[in-house]
Amino acid sequence: MRILGIETSCDETSAAIVEETGDAAKPWAIRSNIVASQVPIHREWGGVVPELASRQHIRDICGVVEAALDDARTSWADVGAIAVTQGPGLVGSLLVGVSFAKAAAAAANLPLVAVHHLAGHIESLVLHNGEMPLPAVVLVVSGGHTSLYLVERHGHYAPLGRTRDDAAGEAYDKVAKLLGLGYPGGPVVDRLATEGNDRAVALPTTRLTHADRNAPALKGDLDFSFSGLKTAVLRHVRAHERSLSGQEVADICASFQRVVVTVLIDRLFDAARRHQAKSVGIAGGVSANSRLRAEFIQRGERREVSTFLPSLSLSTDNAAMIAAAGLRKLRAGITSPLDVNADAGLVL
Repeated sequence: MRILGIETSCDETSAAIVEETGDAAKPWAIRSNIVASQVPIHREWGGVVPELASRQHIRDICGVVEAALDDARTSWADVGAIAVTQGPGLVGSLLVGVSFAKAAAAAANLPLVAVHHLAGHIESLVLHNGEMPLPAVVLVVSGGHTSLYLVERHGHYAPLGRTRDDAAGEAYDKVAKLLGLGYPGGPVVDRLATEGNDRAVALPTTRLTHADRNAPALKGDLDFSFSGLKTAVLRHVRAHERSLSGQEVADICASFQRVVVTVLIDRLFDAARRHQAKSVGIAGGVSANSRLRAEFIQRGERREVSTFLPSLSLSTDNAAMIAAAGLRKLRAGITSPLDVNADAGLVL
């Protein structure tokens, strides 16, 4: 079966065709994966403007879907189902994708599968690498999310920890803005960090030892917090604003990145040890970070546990991962009614 995936949760309009391979170890293959990025539009504003994002999705969605079908040499008659991101995300953006998917499913008489955005990120690991040995612990880390999940059965994702405030990618963007490095901040901070001394600036780490009252079911010590780190960078910048050289900016980037990466990897492998995971994975936009990828692989080798990363093209928001998650649900017998609605706060 070939499935059409649609992703419009934030500022990328994406459509993809993914097909089943018949191989249980590597169940899906990408036929096409088209992404129309809005970064040039939002860079002027220093971040995503929701109204501009939703309007651009409306302009792009038809052409992006047509391009995905053309690249995959697939007609509508060859499509067996449609998967779409239901949430979480910007509600105006989500509505564009959900409305298109519902209309297309009704017109073509195809099953509709509503997908959680973070399930898509988790399944991007399988899409790129093949099935992960279970149980697995996966860190989903991006501009809007920093969460840990336990996967004991295919298609079931149990939350273990989450950020209490800023997501890691959001912290990258805010630090980049403080340093005048532009938007998006993650890639430029990562690049400058390679030129800096990661011990030049003393920055704090946060260790959480109490449960989050907003999520009482979680123990809390596997949670994340980056607001204090961001504030420490702000204070350092303000104290040295008149004398910051290019090297000092690189040192700040390196020091900041060292703390973020250490916290992310420590929490991930703590969770893996507690749950006796046979594999660990990192997904989401921040999984493209060079230091995070390198240290993650090194830690996995030392711990003798299988490590999984998406390709760089699958790390950021894309429709192929939504299609994969849709196939996972479809083969479990789960479809969605045509009156399904976008849900900006959808819980996994």
